[in-house]
Amino acid sequence: MPHAMKSIDHSGLESALAYPFSRPDLLIQALTHSSQAREMESSQAGEGKRVPDNEQLEFLGDAVLALTTTEELFNRYPGFSEGELSKLRAHLVSERHLIRVAQELQLGRYLRLGRGEEKSGGRNKTALLVDAFEAVLGAVYLDGGMEPARRMVLQFVVTPELERIALNGQSLPLTDYKSALQERLQAVGKSQPTYVMVKEQGPEHNKVFTVEARLHAANNGGPEFVGRAEGSTKKNAEQEAARQVLEYLATVPPVPLERARRKEARSRSGV
Repeated sequence: MPHAMKSIDHSGLESALAYPFSRPDLLIQALTHSSQAREMESSQAGEGKRVPDNEQLEFLGDAVLALTTTEELFNRYPGFSEGELSKLRAHLVSERHLIRVAQELQLGRYLRLGRGEEKSGGRNKTALLVDAFEAVLGAVYLDGGMEPARRMVLQFVVTPELERIALNGQSLPLTDYKSALQERLQAVGKSQPTYVMVKEQGPEHNKVFTVEARLHAANNGGPEFVGRAEGSTKKNAEQEAARQVLEYLATVPPVPLERARRKEARSRSGV
């Protein structure tokens, strides 16, 4: 039997995933590279038995990843346009991001590789690690259904990255919340918010800024809603405050502004 199959203990990976497999064969398949499967087939002395590799599970996991990520972004950012959501999803499911997830899970330790891949450093190859992560996700889906697969995507792929981006005040591949809020307010006919810095504290090299995003009420009787956030930069705090306003707007029934405008236009034209 090829050496790469010798006693690889998967318990550490199952522990990291917080998911014990009912069918360990699925996890083994998810970690078996095609180079290992072909080696095993050739060592069977004409038995002709196919050894499963992780390519089909990778195909399935890729679809689960895309659906789960799309659903989460759709629910989390109701003010974003299709293009904005697509950009953010593309970042989260990109090889550049997923390699960090695979490395965090130390997937390279568990891969089942053929001799050639082993010698050429396959355990550290980005493509192999990302494919293995998607295959493991596919295996979790087959073993336990959508809920544990969804938890895996949120825990390792989506939530930490969105939190990291917000914490660092980076201007994503994510569209910034201020722009998304501006577009949303324009679409419903509301005036733009006012951003007010209400506090600045800490030493020069480590300041914390507190900003409010004040959404104006239609009757000018004071703010309709105030988003308040802290950040290491004014821009970061403004972005988080804008995000809070977007979340608030998602709970408010939309104003049928466009319908009213169309009705008014028809009446003017006599239609």
